[in-house]
Parts: sequence; C-alpha cells; structure tokens
Amino acid sequence: MAKKQFKSESKRLLELMVNSIYTHREIFLRELISNASDAIDKLCYISLTDDKVGLERDDFQIRVTTDKESRKLIISDNGVGMTAAELETNLGVIAKSGSLKFKEEMDQPSEEIDIIGQFGVGFYSAFMIAERVTVISRAYGSDSANQWTSEGADGYTIKPAEKDSFGTDIIMELKSNTEDEDYSEFLEEYTLHSLVKKYSDYIRWPIIMDVTKSRQVESDELDSDGKKKMVWEDYTEAEVINSRVPIWQRPKNEAPDEEYAKFYKEKFFDFNDPAAIIRVSAEGTVSFKAMLFIPSEAPFDYFTREYKPGLQLYSSGILIMEHCADLLPEHFRFVRGVVDSQDLSLNISREMLQHDRQLKIIANNVEKKVRSELTKLMENSAEKYDGFYKSFGIQLKYGIVSGPQGEGLSDLLLFYSSKEAKLISLAEYVKHMPEEQKFIYYACGESAALLSKLPQSEELREKGYDILFLTDDIDEFVVRAVGKFEEKEFRSVIDGDLGLQSEDEEKEAAQQETDNKDILEFVKESLGDKITAARLSRKLKSYPVCLATQGDITLEMERYFKSIQARDGGMADQMKAQRVLEFNAGHKSFAALKKAYETDKEKASKYAQLLYGQALLMAGVPLEDPAEFAELVNEFAFS
Repeated sequence: MAKKQFKSESKRLLELMVNSIYTHREIFLRELISNASDAIDKLCYISLTDDKVGLERDDFQIRVTTDKESRKLIISDNGVGMTAAELETNLGVIAKSGSLKFKEEMDQPSEEIDIIGQFGVGFYSAFMIAERVTVISRAYGSDSANQWTSEGADGYTIKPAEKDSFGTDIIMELKSNTEDEDYSEFLEEYTLHSLVKKYSDYIRWPIIMDVTKSRQVESDELDSDGKKKMVWEDYTEAEVINSRVPIWQRPKNEAPDEEYAKFYKEKFFDFNDPAAIIRVSAEGTVSFKAMLFIPSEAPFDYFTREYKPGLQLYSSGILIMEHCADLLPEHFRFVRGVVDSQDLSLNISREMLQHDRQLKIIANNVEKKVRSELTKLMENSAEKYDGFYKSFGIQLKYGIVSGPQGEGLSDLLLFYSSKEAKLISLAEYVKHMPEEQKFIYYACGESAALLSKLPQSEELREKGYDILFLTDDIDEFVVRAVGKFEEKEFRSVIDGDLGLQSEDEEKEAAQQETDNKDILEFVKESLGDKITAARLSRKLKSYPVCLATQGDITLEMERYFKSIQARDGGMADQMKAQRVLEFNAGHKSFAALKKAYETDKEKASKYAQLLYGQALLMAGVPLEDPAEFAELVNEFAFS
C-alpha cells in the first residue's frame, strides 16, 4: 500500500514535535493517556443520550501493556474510536484536533465538556521514543476497524484491520538504545508506574497495568519435618495503578485533616505534619480547586539553589507543571500544594502555561488565602505560628523590602520584646504601649543579650517602654520599608531624638550644647574622619559615651554591606555610616576630658581616643587598632 504524505506544514511540525515542543521524552505517556481519556469521555457523553453504547461508567478503562521481546509499548482504550476518515483527518494532519471538533459539535456549551485535548499534537510525542507507531482503531457504531502506521515524517499508511470491539490501540515500537538514550526504560514496569503516578494519577478513568507481585507457594522440597517447603514466587496481576479521584476534589467530610496531612507528607517528602492546611474551591471567572500546605519547618534544601518553589498545576486532573512559581509571590515561596483548573489556557505542549488573566486571578486568590490562613494561625495557635516563623519569618521580611507586593505583610511579623522576653507581633506591641509613648522603639544588633545592655536604651528602660530587638541583617531595612504601624512611627534607640524630652528640657540641652561647643569641636578635630560629629547625648544616664549615626546608613546597615562585600565583592566601602560620638555631660569622664582640654591638649586628645574606643566596643563595632587602644587603657589605668 502506497504511503500517504503529511502536508508540508505538518511534516515540519512533526519534526518540531520530536525535537523542540516537548522538553522531556517521558511526556509522551501523559499525552497518550490523556488522549485515551478524551476518547472515553466522548463515548461517555454519547452514552448519556444513546443507550446502545452498552457500557456502564465502571466499564471504561485505559490499559498499558508491554512486550519486551518485540520492544513494544501499547496504550489501549475502549473509548469512541476512529473511522478510516477520522484517522486520515486526525492523524494525517498534525494539529487537527478531534477533541476540539467534538466539543464544537456538542449541543452543550463547550466549557461544560471537560476534555483537555484541543491542539491535536500530543499524539505525535510518541515519535520521541518510537521508531514506528501503529494505531488500530474501531469507531463506536462501526463494524470494521482500520490501522494507521507511520515511521515519522516520511508519511503514513491506512488499511483495514481486525479489532473485536470499539476503541483504540496505540502500538509503539521503541527506538534502539544509544550511548546517550536508554529507550528500554519505557518497557520497565517501575518506570511506567512512576510516570503514570506523576502525570496521570488523577485521570478519572482506571489505568490498568500488569503489576509484579510476590507470594508464598509450596515447593517440591521437603523440610526436616517432611512438610513441603514454602518459597516465594513472582507473579503478575492486572491492577488499577492511578488514584483517579484526587483528594482535593473530594468533599471535606470525606477527607479528614489526617488524610490531608498524610497526602502532604507523601507528596512533598516531609516527615512533619503541616502547620496549616488550606482548601480552596473557587467558582466564577476562573473556577479551580486547590489544596495548599504551610510547612511547619523549612525543608533541608530551602535556602539552596536546588529548592524549586511553586505549586503543582493540574488541568482536569492532569499534571501540567511540577513547579508553577507564578502561582505564588516570592514571599510565600515556602507554600506547597496543588491547583487544579479546567479553565486554563494551555499552550501547544501542555508543558507550559500562557501567562494570561486566568493564571493571575488564581495567583491573587491563592495569595489572599495564604495570608488569611497565616493570620488565623497567629491569632489562634501562637505556638504553631512561632515554629513556622522561626523557619520562614525571614521570607516574609524579604517580601516587605522587595516592593509593593509585600504590602500588608507587617501584620504577620514577629520581633523579640525586651519586656516580654519573647517574640510578639507589632499589633501586640502597640496594644500595650503607654498612652504617652509616641513611637515604636527598636534596636538592631547581633543578639538580644547585647542589645539589652545598649547605653542608648537606658532612659527608655527607666520609663518602662518596650524595645523590639531586631537581630536579623534585614530587619532595619524592614522597619524602614514599613515606616509606621497603626499610625505609630518606628524610632531607633540610637536616633538623636527619642521624643522623650519636654520643651524646657530641649532648650536646656541646646544651651548645654552651645556651652560645650569648643570641647566638642576639639574632639572632632582629634578623631578626624573617624567621626562626622561630636555632641552631647540626650539619653545617656550612667554610661560615659555612646556611638550614634546620622544620615541614611546605620551601623547595622554598614555591617550588612560589609558581609555582602566579603561574600560577593561590591561597594561596601561606599556604604559606611556617618558616626557621631555622643557624651554624657553629667559623667565624670566628660569632666576629666574638659579639664584636660583646658590644661593639656595632648592628654585631652588621648581621652577622646579612649572614649571613642569604648563607644565602638559598646556598639559592637571592631576596634580599628586594638593594640593602640590597649596602650591607652594601660596609660590611664596605671598612671
């Protein structure tokens, strides 16, 4: 029989199918099973109005079989089948979709007919692993069958064939193995089983395959008691290998939280129960179902490049993307779960998604649900939320500093409270503020232990004001990005003005600054470019000095930029804080400095160097010259 040629554009498309459109060879199995499912769907729809079909819903099935000797893989279904003309139309012209034509011809609105194949190209993915593909099909209502055979772009033949019942068999004769490609793996039971579970586990029709099992049987050998020995033997048994109905499609009362937690641990390889489970069933412009999980702890690879964020994306129960990152904002990248919708605009290979309005609608809905669930977890289960926050709080903070998409996340933040000695929310902080307190006070540093002894916080502690201790590198950027919370501005304890002085006290401080102008200018001259200015402190009580900054760059930011430079290189030298040395005018050290200034300028300069070193140490900043500082200490301590 003479071969028929594909149309020229179809021939070129077939070459693209094999080499470009699909990025993974294994996708062929998903495509062929999906096509088989569509064929059964069509006959099932027909059976609603045609009682001659003669099959109950439970009779429909898809069968996967192998013949290792002849290197054949066969996908069979008892769906609607195809006539010779339909084989010609659907398989002879690539991108001609029988499923799309069927939807167009049905009386029902097409959106109500849940058939996924609409492009007519998935079948040709078989040529990625097969050197010859044979299709034997008998259409429902026909007494005869036909066979379509092709070895690829050189053309195809169609001839009469024998088939006992309606449906379709796709027979793939696999390519020979090469040094780079092992096509034999697609004849292995484990590989086929794994691929069905990965991509087609939730096809609504049963997928049946012969599965190897073991059992004990009697042997001809006798044991010491004269009884026949029991031995293990392998046998095969036809078995449904797909789950069919995904757990997220089942009514809530049919799937308790324990079952959801089990699904999560098996699906996402976590030993721990999730901190929260979120179920979504949305109808409207875009209908979809989702099951989302908030982990209780970060996975081992979470902060590595190997971690892949994103939700599993299904269309009508068929896996489209393993990690669809576009469904989650970066600050919620820790969320795991699945989204299933039949309203998605799929591209030609079903491997990727067009970035369209439907996807954005789903993503916005998912973000709102996650945000709402985290708020409930914070309010109703503080212990669980604390555990979650220790793993993923840093992610929320990065979300805030990343831009507008992080707006509103401040409600979910926790910071260490100096008064409560535990993590608290900003809402809790504001709720317990004394009426006269104007600002939300915070201090940045390496640890709560060090921050609790900051000289600048002395007056705040005396007044009983709470101070939030910020110990993550990013924290100062976070509070600056937030700006204010419930109309309360953030104020660092190292800021020049903490808003604690009365008008009279302000005037007194200004006058004192004027009276000591000469000595302060002398200190600045003695320390040179080590400081930007010297001034009298308005917040020191018992400590002699402290280090403050002016301008946008703080000491914590300077540390952060230096760590970046040490790791990646960069412009950290340009990101240096403008340091201000503040003196306690009532401390004996300032009196000694003034006395030396009047009688011995050289000694006064050394005093300034010594007090600056003390300020550096109390601020947690490394000394520029430890040996020189030690000499100054010895000189004044033992003279």
